[in-house]
Amino acid sequence: MSTHVLVVNSGSSSLKYQVVDAETGAASAVGLVERIGQESGVLTHSVGGDKPDKHSIELPVPNHTVAMEAMADAFAEHGPSLAEAGLVAVGHRVVQGGARFGGSVLIDDEVVDIIEDLSDLAPLHNPPNLDGIRAARTSFPDLPHVAVFDTAFHLTMPEHAATYAIDREVAAAHRIRRYGAHGTSHQYVAREAAAFLGIAREESNLIVLHLGNGASVTAVKDGISVDTSMGLTPLEGLVMGTRTGDIDPAVVFHLSRTAGMSIDEIDNLMNRRSGMLGLTGMVDMRDIGDAVAAGDEAATLAMEVYCYRLRKYIGAYTAVLGRVDAIVFTAGIGENSDIVRTGALTGLERFGIRLDEAANAARSGGIRRISAEGSPVAVLVVPTNEEFEIARESVAVVGH
Repeated sequence: MSTHVLVVNSGSSSLKYQVVDAETGAASAVGLVERIGQESGVLTHSVGGDKPDKHSIELPVPNHTVAMEAMADAFAEHGPSLAEAGLVAVGHRVVQGGARFGGSVLIDDEVVDIIEDLSDLAPLHNPPNLDGIRAARTSFPDLPHVAVFDTAFHLTMPEHAATYAIDREVAAAHRIRRYGAHGTSHQYVAREAAAFLGIAREESNLIVLHLGNGASVTAVKDGISVDTSMGLTPLEGLVMGTRTGDIDPAVVFHLSRTAGMSIDEIDNLMNRRSGMLGLTGMVDMRDIGDAVAAGDEAATLAMEVYCYRLRKYIGAYTAVLGRVDAIVFTAGIGENSDIVRTGALTGLERFGIRLDEAANAARSGGIRRISAEGSPVAVLVVPTNEEFEIARESVAVVGH
């Protein structure tokens, strides 16, 4: 049986896609359609592995249906042939599955309606996810389509971790609880980390830090998520590229009363103009690191704020888990910034967490251990691969 899956990640103005072997994770083609809905779009299509054959073209892309057609044309012109690829499914990333989906599901009209109903919980993500699903179901009507939810991995959180202390009837009426995000990445990384350590997934206790422009940390106990830093929305938790992370909710009332800001203006401030951007004027952690090295005071403070929040969550989740097998870093910043990893773990030696400075500073594309020899708690860097996880999930659903 073939295990090739067309993995689709549809955003508001972009469409990412890959053809992935669900057994090996190898991608035979990777592509991106950008600037959907603008006057002119760009499609980039790459074929092959280590040294891919890359093709780019500008073209009008008014909507996701046209983007899907452009993707199909790129496969037809540059390969590989989708007709000969042995595709068994189309796997779709969906950000918010609410409390309705504790796992990946085969997409039918009812599932589409439920995802749409959940859009109020993820208004920036679920609608464009649905645009991609609808376009793909039209373009590939003979293939099964699978929805893989970012929130599903976190539905194993116990009620005491998922519940906010507000009026129960209000919470129930408006579906207010902690859902988390980045679950597809956390699930993949937790599995890979356990395998690397030679521990059964069902017996592994891990703290997984997904650090990119968006950032979250998850406490994984016996292989399942028992707590995570993001909440009802991705705003809660760690300091991020443009998001505040944890903040006193009364700041909203204060800004409304004293600055006359509207709800939409405060929403924009906290989601798009805060975090490292708000503190430094920069988003890229490499630029911020350079500014720290140059003695920039604002950048230095921002880095301290960022790493302090990481340490607080690592300490809290150490208490939640009781026993920690490994601290695991992943995603763009987690995989590449030795400065952030050092800052996050400095001072935690009493918890059995000790870094090997040389291993931490070294660059590598694969899974690696960066803890000191004899450290009771392993520290790992595990590259994430959400597309591989979506492909795995899709094959599992179709096979089942």
